Amino acid sequence: MCSLFFLYLRHLKCESENMPTIIHIETATEVCSAALSSAGEVLLLKENLNGQSHATSLGVYVEEMMQYVREKGIRIDAISVSSGPGSYTGLRIGVSEAKGLSYGLDIPLIAIPTHKIMASLMRGKAGSDYLLCPMIDARRMEVYTTIYDIDLNIVRATSADIVDGESYADLLEKRKILFFGNGAEKCSEIIQHPNATFVPGIKPTAAAMTDLAEKAFAVADFVDSAYFEPFYLKEFIATIPRNKVI
Repeated sequence: MCSLFFLYLRHLKCESENMPTIIHIETATEVCSAALSSAGEVLLLKENLNGQSHATSLGVYVEEMMQYVREKGIRIDAISVSSGPGSYTGLRIGVSEAKGLSYGLDIPLIAIPTHKIMASLMRGKAGSDYLLCPMIDARRMEVYTTIYDIDLNIVRATSADIVDGESYADLLEKRKILFFGNGAEKCSEIIQHPNATFVPGIKPTAAAMTDLAEKAFAVADFVDSAYFEPFYLKEFIATIPRNKVI
């Protein structure tokens, strides 16, 4: 009996040792966040929810995490990054930082769709009959969205949608849908179907990437740090300020 007990303890020790330590980066929306996780636990989380701080904040967050791992003698096993869709500038900043870390530390890079990160936040807040529809704000009445079931399987692929009163009517006739994210806020008064529920205040964050990144790490689902590009969904369109002086 004692030998079986010690074998069990040894199994748990090996299983814990195989759990990765990962730095997570999320900059696809107005939120700028970074997290350090190990064995499923978030050790450090740094974030700014107020927007437009990515270029100045992200490098500081990452440096604080690098200082932490140096002091604790921790080895980083991988970098995970929110891969879009989302803000063109935000994605460029986040992915550039993640690629630099992956290349410089010679460790794998994991890319996680931003909508999947958002959907993972809602799994405990909906019944099995619900679909999950994360929405990221685009221009005017346009949103970027992917529709998942409660197990995070894709029901409808990522798309850029112009929202009106009939949007998602085909799915709403059959299933209840939770709409959330910064794009959902402007749609709540337009989509009036009784099967539509809008949940405010849901934003992607690096802390929500832990489980998804560890599952990707376990099956070596990595991207090439040299060639990986964010999923912008639409090309960046530069605009000229109206008050520009020539």
